[in-house]
Amino acid sequence: MTDKTQISTTAAPAAAWAFSQGVRKGPMLQVSGQGPQDPADGAYLYPGDVKAQTRRVLENIKAILDAGGASVEDVLMFRVYLTTRDDFAAMNEAYTEFVKENCPSGVLPSRTTVAVGLPHPAMLVEIDALACVA
Repeated sequence: MTDKTQISTTAAPAAAWAFSQGVRKGPMLQVSGQGPQDPADGAYLYPGDVKAQTRRVLENIKAILDAGGASVEDVLMFRVYLTTRDDFAAMNEAYTEFVKENCPSGVLPSRTTVAVGLPHPAMLVEIDALACVA
């Protein structure tokens, strides 16, 4: 049986509560939900701009993937949480640019998007990721 390994990097915001930035077990790597935070000081960035927040969130996820020996190309599934459906188009624009830049194979990850309440009022978007590292 393969042991779980905690994934941690200073290139993404530190986990604020009782969870890991990411966990790898065998080829599977789960990245915890990331918010639009500055990795250096944890400050929430780009108030009111879901497109800029989405890009920051995805860059945070990419840093954790890298720390775990994976890449965006290895992501099977992104789960996107928005505070309002009204932000879908802007989020989707930033998301599409990011995955196309980071998935040279052209095989894009699966995705689910839902509208929910998020843990901090500055957050317009949170995203997590599941990757499989071959």
